[in-house]
Amino acid sequence: MADMLKKVTVQVPATSANCGPGFDCLGLACTLYNRFTYERVPEAEGIQVEAEGQGGESLPQGRNNLAAEAFCILWEKLGKPATGLRISTRIEVPVSRGLGSSSTAIVAGLTAANALAGSPLSKEELVTEATRIEGHPDNVAPAILGGITVNVMEEGKVESLKLALARPLQLVVLVPSIPLPTSKARAALPQEVPHKDAVYNVSRAALLVGSLLTGDYHFLRTALEDRLHQPYRLPLIPGAEEALEGARQAGAYNGIISGAGSTLLAYVPAEGDARKVGEAMAAPFRKRNIETALHVLDIDPEGARVIEIQ
Repeated sequence: MADMLKKVTVQVPATSANCGPGFDCLGLACTLYNRFTYERVPEAEGIQVEAEGQGGESLPQGRNNLAAEAFCILWEKLGKPATGLRISTRIEVPVSRGLGSSSTAIVAGLTAANALAGSPLSKEELVTEATRIEGHPDNVAPAILGGITVNVMEEGKVESLKLALARPLQLVVLVPSIPLPTSKARAALPQEVPHKDAVYNVSRAALLVGSLLTGDYHFLRTALEDRLHQPYRLPLIPGAEEALEGARQAGAYNGIISGAGSTLLAYVPAEGDARKVGEAMAAPFRKRNIETALHVLDIDPEGARVIEIQ
């Protein structure tokens, strides 16, 4: 190991998939982060994982840990010599809440392996590698690229178009203390939807992308509406419908379910009162004795990045 890099620290942003009407194709990165340090150690020491922060004590150990598994997959694919690993994680992205927690682990592993191997893969190539592990690109693409991404699967490869906002927005993110596993949220969806609902979503997804690129944010009230997943998932989150209506009443353009939930996310004018919006979103949960955490975030423009390498 003497001639190779041994240690790298990677920061990966939380992500919010779907962005309302863009089911399984739109995603954004936001300014909430998990940080991972990977240190190569002798193979005989195996894989050791330490995590601090929310949910850290319940994460799997050894290669069963997603952050370790992703590293090993790419490391072996690049033909590098077998190695042990010591992985330390600082968790800020809540688990099973629709903010891409598992994607941060996958992206961290791939970014770390790529960096320690001398960065042979581009970010775009890492998106395809991450999608092979995750199964779909709507979280991993913005986690790697940053910004807002439009993601399409074409013949086994991912095409991700990164968008930059025309002007600033605030994201008010409300995280209820109720986990909602993606498997349960997926199970709530119908196998088929009416043609008119598909047309409804196509038109709004197009309007959403257009409004974000032009800065005509008054369209967001309509553009963030959805009929493919939110009507089926909102009943799984007690208080969510009231919270989204409260966000609109308090000055948000509109609010949505983040990913599969249970997190709710409101798009708020840059000059708006984010705390007022957050309070309005939290009130229906408080009434039900459900604790919440509030974050006022921006869109992360950069995606996963190497903080330190040696």
